[in-house]
Amino acid sequence: MAGRLEGRRAIVTGGTRGIGEAIAAAILAEGGHVVVSSRKPDGVSAAVARLSDAAPGRVHGVACNMGRLDEVLALYGSASDALGGAPDILVNNAATNPYFGPMMDLEFAAWDKTFEVNLKGPFALTRAFAQGRMEADGPGSVINISSIYGQHAAPFQGMYGMTKAALISLTQTLAAELAASRIRVNCIAPGLIETRFSKAITTNDAFVSMYTDRAALGRVGSPEDIAGAAVWLASEASSFMTGQTLTVDGGYLMK
Repeated sequence: MAGRLEGRRAIVTGGTRGIGEAIAAAILAEGGHVVVSSRKPDGVSAAVARLSDAAPGRVHGVACNMGRLDEVLALYGSASDALGGAPDILVNNAATNPYFGPMMDLEFAAWDKTFEVNLKGPFALTRAFAQGRMEADGPGSVINISSIYGQHAAPFQGMYGMTKAALISLTQTLAAELAASRIRVNCIAPGLIETRFSKAITTNDAFVSMYTDRAALGRVGSPEDIAGAAVWLASEASSFMTGQTLTVDGGYLMK
């Protein structure tokens, strides 16, 4: 039986580990073709090798620093060439969080880097993606990976939370502007997920307990918990959904 994303073409940024790699694997499992990207070429090559075990010939990789606009635009062109046409799924997952501490001590170098990678890069790639879908005269699905820290106060992660809140706003505006072109734009806001990116928190027993004590399901999430939501948003099963933020946090924010 054909998968829900049979023959579909996807770009997954930050797709070489953690949430991004899990999303790429889930898209491949549903019959899709994927280009994964991240900053380091070695990491890209290793992820392509891992993912290709289950989907030979359907995985490609492109190294890209999402904070550099020239590399972002080159990523879109390379992905289109590798996939044999304009991608119809875009997952903006790549992010950075260079500063952990109170906002009063934040240096503007960290501010600039966080905004460039977490917002400017995803916007530039989404715009290129949308232009490609318009030229192809076909529908598309953009999935932005935000965070619960974009939905409420984020002490000691304020810079990161600010950009994730802005990503939710960007999702809503682009969803409204691109709807007439049949391009849907939605967002996933993960809770605490066990990844290398979140290692500073998930290896701290006190921080983990603060999360699991409040979360209804009483646990930290896995990358696969987010991947299932991403596949649903990429598929026709969510065809009447745009401009929304799907919170996947084990029930943390409901209390």
